[in-house]
Amino acid sequence: MSRFSARLAVLLSLPLALAATGCATPADRAVRTDADGVVFVLVRHAEKANDDPKDPALSETGTARAQRIADTLANARVMAIYATRYRRTQLTAAPTADSHQLDVRTYDAALPADEFARQLRESHRTGAVLVVGHSNTIPDLAAALCACPAGRMAEDEFDRWMDIRIDADGRATLAQRRY
Repeated sequence: MSRFSARLAVLLSLPLALAATGCATPADRAVRTDADGVVFVLVRHAEKANDDPKDPALSETGTARAQRIADTLANARVMAIYATRYRRTQLTAAPTADSHQLDVRTYDAALPADEFARQLRESHRTGAVLVVGHSNTIPDLAAALCACPAGRMAEDEFDRWMDIRIDADGRATLAQRRY
């Protein structure tokens, strides 16, 4: 490993190390977008309300979480936003879409993860792309994007944030945190 590569690896791992220890500031948690690669930000929809058992909206807590996503991505170069057709995913994506003046692109939750990952990688080479899905789809999509294990997501887990960075050479890395 070259001296530059070693220094770069240390610098890139520092915000993740801080986040893991709970010492990160909000600025440390901001999503960096580089001109020579893309970062796919994958989140599960925020907490659901009890208004409709088949297609619920977001609870107050969920609405606040959706705004936290938008706040974290406020200074990122967001190029696209994807969500499934369900209200909870659309409402989770909406604050980020509004702040970046983008439409939310609807994708089929039943689409195989490897196929959707291929479409995402072919369509996006730079900037940040937000994808809002479900506990049973987001981990598989993360694994397909990075060709690495992402871990299962519990049914009551709404706070996992996954960044899959793909550099200009096609190398992918996965970072996970709570938000």
